[in-house]
Amino acid sequence: MIERYTSLTAPAAARASSMAVALLASSALASTALAQAPVKASAKRAAKAVAPGAAPASAAVPSSTAEGTPPAASAEPAQQVNSITIEGAQRLEADTIRSYIRLREGDRYTQAAADQVLKDLFATELFSDVQVRNKAGAVTIQVKENPVVNRIILEGNKRLKEDKILPEIKLSARQIFTRSKVRADVSRIIELYKRQGRFAASVEPKMVMLDQNRVDIVFEITEGPKSKVRQINIIGNKEFSDTVLRSEMVTKQARAFRLFSSGTSYDPDRLAFDQQKLRQFYLTNGYADFRVVSAVAELTPDKKDFIITYVVEEGKRYKFGDIKVDSQLREIDGDKLVTKLPMKPGDWYNAKMVEDTVDSLSETAGSLGYAFANVQPDFARNKDDLTMGINFRIAEAPRVYVERVDVNGNSLTQDKVIRREFRLAEGDAFNSFQIKRSSNRIKSLGYFQEKFEVEQKPGSSPDRVALEANVEEKPTGELQLSAGFSSLESFIFQASIRQNNFRGRGQTVGLSVDYSYYSRSVQVSFVEPYLFDKNVSLGVDLYRRDYNSFNYLNSNRNTTYQQTTTGFQIRAGVPLTEYMSMIARYTFNIDDVSLDQSTYYLNGECSPLLAGRYLCDALGHRTSSIFGLSLVGDTLDNRMHPTKGMSWTLSGDVAGPGGSVRYARVTANASRFWAMGHGFVFSLRGEGGAIAPLASRSNDPAIDDVRLTDRFFLGQPQMRGFDIRGVGPRVLRKYYNRNSDGTFGAITTSRNSWSDDALGGRYYYIGHAEMEIPLGAGAREMGLRPSIFVDAGAVWGVAKPNTSSGVVLYTDAVTGKITTSASASNGTANATYQKYDEVYVGNSPQPRISVGIGVNWNSPFGPFRIDFAKVLKKVDGDDTQPITFNVGTQF
Repeated sequence: MIERYTSLTAPAAARASSMAVALLASSALASTALAQAPVKASAKRAAKAVAPGAAPASAAVPSSTAEGTPPAASAEPAQQVNSITIEGAQRLEADTIRSYIRLREGDRYTQAAADQVLKDLFATELFSDVQVRNKAGAVTIQVKENPVVNRIILEGNKRLKEDKILPEIKLSARQIFTRSKVRADVSRIIELYKRQGRFAASVEPKMVMLDQNRVDIVFEITEGPKSKVRQINIIGNKEFSDTVLRSEMVTKQARAFRLFSSGTSYDPDRLAFDQQKLRQFYLTNGYADFRVVSAVAELTPDKKDFIITYVVEEGKRYKFGDIKVDSQLREIDGDKLVTKLPMKPGDWYNAKMVEDTVDSLSETAGSLGYAFANVQPDFARNKDDLTMGINFRIAEAPRVYVERVDVNGNSLTQDKVIRREFRLAEGDAFNSFQIKRSSNRIKSLGYFQEKFEVEQKPGSSPDRVALEANVEEKPTGELQLSAGFSSLESFIFQASIRQNNFRGRGQTVGLSVDYSYYSRSVQVSFVEPYLFDKNVSLGVDLYRRDYNSFNYLNSNRNTTYQQTTTGFQIRAGVPLTEYMSMIARYTFNIDDVSLDQSTYYLNGECSPLLAGRYLCDALGHRTSSIFGLSLVGDTLDNRMHPTKGMSWTLSGDVAGPGGSVRYARVTANASRFWAMGHGFVFSLRGEGGAIAPLASRSNDPAIDDVRLTDRFFLGQPQMRGFDIRGVGPRVLRKYYNRNSDGTFGAITTSRNSWSDDALGGRYYYIGHAEMEIPLGAGAREMGLRPSIFVDAGAVWGVAKPNTSSGVVLYTDAVTGKITTSASASNGTANATYQKYDEVYVGNSPQPRISVGIGVNWNSPFGPFRIDFAKVLKKVDGDDTQPITFNVGTQF
């Protein structure tokens, strides 16, 4: 079929009146169409060459002999080849073409020799047509070269972009065009779409003729719909239902609720994997004879869906028989190991338990220096009593030593940063536990890809091993942005920038800024994990924090007190064991708490009625000199995204010499993670603390000996579902509604019109339980990690402050300031301004409980987290906040 193809013709081709030739009418006819086109043309020329009456010495050998049956050999006598002439060559030299054939001058010219010339030249795939003529020993070879590919054009591809298709196909620009390559490329493109689950995809190649024997190859692609798995049928299962078995498979049936799941697409590799999953499931449940008889995937007539049918044989269920450990290593006593194995005679057979036992025994041998110890389970199947006896044989092996440690792939991070995390060095005895620990420590740095393991390579001799850390660096800079809305402070903004691998030395440099309408802070930090290349860490923080509390007067927000803290902290840490370290620190703070004197002072002193005694008590300038010590334990597999292990911290602080504040404080926190299988990760976290004064401040029981600025506070972000400092003791100042005639009515019920001052407490605790839920492969590729959580906590234990009720505030007729006096200094009556009641609430150890859903998303613009929380239990006075989110980026 020949057709015009003007849309893709180049200008030069347009001038040459180029014609576009459809290479394939369909993929099914591709091979026939491409193979036969040159045969017919050559056959016609051959027929003319051997027409009756032609001179016998000038008979032409048709090119059809290259792909079909050669015509009968001529009866003419064989002649000697005197010369070989090449005609029609454009790009190739005549000598080059002669080098492809076996016929040489001086050879005898026969029909078989001519046929071999055709076969030799067509085998090069450089020619579309070849003719051989002989005239009295002068052999002429007429060739027509295959065109050169000018460019490859893809049309109709939306799901697979060019950068995914072009590297997979054989043809490319400046290559010699052949029909076999086109057929192969069509098959490759269709295979790519089949891997995407699009089995209805079709490809039609076309050729656009250009001048100078060049062509453009156009692949017109019809992608078609994605083929789904409509149904999964299982035949032969009796002990387990279809639903249970389908839940073990990666492939899922296409249903509306699996709209975003990639498991509903048909994939032959996934089909084979599901067979292994079925076998693993049955072997785990004791069915040692289970097998999949057949697995057939049938494409529906419309090519839209697949129906998969498994035929299985379950067999009998086995129990464990006699369990033995036969060790040929002197350091391992097989009889003692048997008692520690998880399986016992009489338990249901579990193949996964056997695999885990083999790994455990290998690790045990590895911890003793036998890196290549071979643990082989021998099975003794008894079909009469349906038992499976197992003898774990630990073969003799040489003790292995570390020959060298290689670090590869680090372009920014210095070698020493990685090497110092190794628990083994050159010359040490091999230890598999230390190798695993080294992998976890390197992953916990957060500088490299998460899927990292220290590889073991054979050394120069059987008793030597080389350790390789093939790392792939990732961005270690973090820019975190978080925002929220608070009923107390309206819009809240927090930003931090941190480089966790500064100059590739493993140092951390950070700057953080928090800002809201009534609070702001800035902090600069630096951490050197290995001071002077010794296993001693050093950290320094410099900070300034400003916090302005406020209340409402007549629905107008007014600042009550300003708290300013300026200080620094220096800390040093040393390891005590592999999993425990000690950190000593010194903190020096300068605190200044003040009130607006024009609003809350009367006669030069703070007025408890205007500000509250608890605020008047907090006023003043003080310094804190704090000495602290912490014990830290960490067995997490990864500090960035842990899936198992635990961490804990026990801290004590004493504020004493060098400052005006005296107290002792102790805090503790711990977290534990469990990998639940199938991608689920469950975690428990808890913390708590207490603070006690070391000096009395006043004989007044309403004045707590622990100052307001040193107490514990609880709320967002520690407890989701509650506002900042939204949990715990507080004084609510409730104002009365004012009538149009100046009198006061009932107390307003709008909390936004109340004054809400959190007092903190001496004691607190908080606990979190969270389950990270895995999603399909598509969601994992997007970086989505949802979770459900429960938070519970409380803060309490502060002395009850004096409160007032029915207090009327006036506007001074002379000064215009707020006062508690009904008369001005000149004796005139002051106008009433506001009336309020104070109530002390929230001082309870009862747990506040919230539940919710959170989503972590590694979005294109950075990590994003949003939490939706519902408060199940609270105490009167607690302030809730149902939604919080934060966003950041990495560089």
